[in-house]
Amino acid sequence: MLEAPNLRDVIDAGRRIAPYMHRTPLRQYPALGRLIGPGTELWVKHENHQVLGSFKPRGGINLVSQLGRDELDRGLVAASTGNHGQSVAFAGKTFGASVTIVVPNVANPGKLQSMKDLGATVIQHGDLFDESHDFSMQLAAEEGKRHVHSANEPDLIAGVGTYSLEIFEDLSDIDVLIVPVGAGSGASGAAIVTAAISPSTEIIAVQAEAAPSAFRSWGADTLIEAPMATAAEGLATARSYELPMGILREHVKSFALVSEDEIRAAIVHYLGHARSLVEGAGVVSLAAAIKLKDRLAGKRVVVVASGGNLSMAHLREALGG
Repeated sequence: MLEAPNLRDVIDAGRRIAPYMHRTPLRQYPALGRLIGPGTELWVKHENHQVLGSFKPRGGINLVSQLGRDELDRGLVAASTGNHGQSVAFAGKTFGASVTIVVPNVANPGKLQSMKDLGATVIQHGDLFDESHDFSMQLAAEEGKRHVHSANEPDLIAGVGTYSLEIFEDLSDIDVLIVPVGAGSGASGAAIVTAAISPSTEIIAVQAEAAPSAFRSWGADTLIEAPMATAAEGLATARSYELPMGILREHVKSFALVSEDEIRAAIVHYLGHARSLVEGAGVVSLAAAIKLKDRLAGKRVVVVASGGNLSMAHLREALGG
């Protein structure tokens, strides 16, 4: 059974990734706060400004930097809808490992090209991420390569937990921290850090209504598969995973779902009120804050903009709406 990382692991990860990552901004936007209610302080953690436009490379660098030369020489395999794949490709290039990424047939073309530009071999397989994942596991086993899971990796969770550590270093007295959930690594890292540093801060996890596996698993004693139809690539999984779900069940007391229309509206709010491009998976924290505005009004709220790799097609769709 995988052991969850702790705060010390996150702190160590921060030192490990510092030469390769940068500290992202935490900014307050009164215009976004007014969407929630009078007196609300709305802060955004801009992981869309991180290397490769996503929080994911924090985890990739932390994990791959600790692999032995034998594992690096054998190579790495991962499945991804985009940002995790970019992360593993970047880390592999940084530490001298060949990388193969399996992506769904409908992968974001910009993310796909970025993986190729980072030197990864990209294989398109299956219409859903979960089909890509199963094939990537088979491929890694057949070729004797190290499979890098998008969530069931303690070092990955510790690495992405560093963005939450930065939040609490930069801002005190946070009432609510709202985090997106796809596979669950980012939310798990946030939960671990918050429980250790600011247990009075409420964590709200958010998933798309059209991909609610983690939400259903969080409320159950088992992992539950659910239909997947969201356009937000970073949330587009029909499954949940053992390690992050154990962490979320222990530390998260609130979980929200947002619709595809609410996601598209939040993309436009970021553009209009924060002059910031945020992808669908990255805007769900803001979408949830607006949806839950009656209970958040007057509070100090931090939302995580977890990525900015929005396809032109999804941007046009959001603006058209």
